[in-house]
Amino acid sequence: MAMDDNKSNGIVKNRALRLLLLVCGWVLVGLAALGVVLPLIPTTPFLLVAAACFYRSSNRFYNWLMTNKLFGKYIRDFTNKKGIPLKVKLGALLFLWTSLLVSAFVFVSILWVQILLIGIGFGVSIHILLIKTKR
Repeated sequence: MAMDDNKSNGIVKNRALRLLLLVCGWVLVGLAALGVVLPLIPTTPFLLVAAACFYRSSNRFYNWLMTNKLFGKYIRDFTNKKGIPLKVKLGALLFLWTSLLVSAFVFVSILWVQILLIGIGFGVSIHILLIKTKR
């Protein structure tokens, strides 16, 4: 594939950046795979970012992910605005609030940082709740 073709289909020209995106994409796919079997790890956000990484680095891996029997449906449903399952929403919210509250009250002792973390939690929660729920 010629370099001019890369520009037209979204793939970055810089080889080092492409490699970094590929590595990040595969790490995120691995985390998403863990999210399938571990209830506290959300799957969809990791898959969305992995898809973005692959889109910019490899047509082959992007197409593989989008058509994958296990993962492709999550991404297609989200990007086609069909929503995400209630189980995924609840898992994301549980993971978000557990990690934020532990961070805010176990690891952070600065009041304004605690308030900031809680504020971010509310903002992300509202965003998650506004996403259409797939039945």
